[in-house]
Amino acid sequence: MRDRVSPLALQHEAANLMSMSDSPNPFEAMMAEWQSNDFLAPTKTIPALRNALGKGHELLEKTPPPVAERVDLDLEGPGGPIPVRVYLPHGLEGPGPALVFYHGGGFVIGTLNTYDAICQRLAAVSGVRVVSVDYRLAPEHPFPAAVDDALAAFDAIHEGALSQCGVDGAQLAVGGDSAGANLSAVISQHRRGQVRFQLLIYPLMQLVEIKKPNPRWHDVPLVATATLSEISKHYLQGADPKDVRVSPLFAEDLSGLAPAYVMLSELDPLKDEGQAYADRLSAFGVKVETRMHKGVPHGFLNASRFIPSAVPAIEEMGRALARALDVK
Repeated sequence: MRDRVSPLALQHEAANLMSMSDSPNPFEAMMAEWQSNDFLAPTKTIPALRNALGKGHELLEKTPPPVAERVDLDLEGPGGPIPVRVYLPHGLEGPGPALVFYHGGGFVIGTLNTYDAICQRLAAVSGVRVVSVDYRLAPEHPFPAAVDDALAAFDAIHEGALSQCGVDGAQLAVGGDSAGANLSAVISQHRRGQVRFQLLIYPLMQLVEIKKPNPRWHDVPLVATATLSEISKHYLQGADPKDVRVSPLFAEDLSGLAPAYVMLSELDPLKDEGQAYADRLSAFGVKVETRMHKGVPHGFLNASRFIPSAVPAIEEMGRALARALDVK
């Protein structure tokens, strides 16, 4: 186990290991091949980004394996009903554990539909119920609305709100990608002892430092510097980026948190902060499995038709989820 060190020191240590700033960006060629350089360009307005993602996810993703049932429900939230979608895999017998999943999209885009394929595949592979949560988005609902909704949904499920779907509120994992992984980390910290497992997929762990090292290599459409600046502007709207509900990387005490699976992608400007958080968890005695996927960018799981490693990566996470929740 590593000695406890500051998150900034870990970030800088990770950044010093990067040595590819003058290399061409392979993601640019990939996007050109898909004829989608403008698909999620950071220059687009938020409504245009939402529209592009809403139309494009079916073109980018392979059809997932079937589940027994999908159920759309509402949970009570601080700002009104919180829509959730419950994926019930085949072969369920009696109440069991569930993964509470929070989608990515920088707190400004993303819906239940845009993460439908990923959630369904996770449920089918793991045999675990998956509950996808549609929290409020900025700029209409800035911080802390997303955090408040994420916590309210988790609390409701923990207290038995989805017992009709066989969800055992005492056996909950949390997970999500990018901004959704951020929310998952926040919940794990604030509901210590109630979370059994955390699945953190290329997590956005802080909004203090927006400009990343080696921008030529890493400044890709999904998480370009301009995109991160827009996220900070629309999501925070004056809130303190050092608040640990915004930047869970900077929480002082990570002891007693649930075991974690941290998935990183090599061509991702967020990979250093994700690795830094995994290292900090380990330093505090938390069991962590870290998986680095080579040669792929942030958001690659949403492009399974074009990136061959996307489906195996989701399946690997599904198996890790099943092991963590002791699902046979």
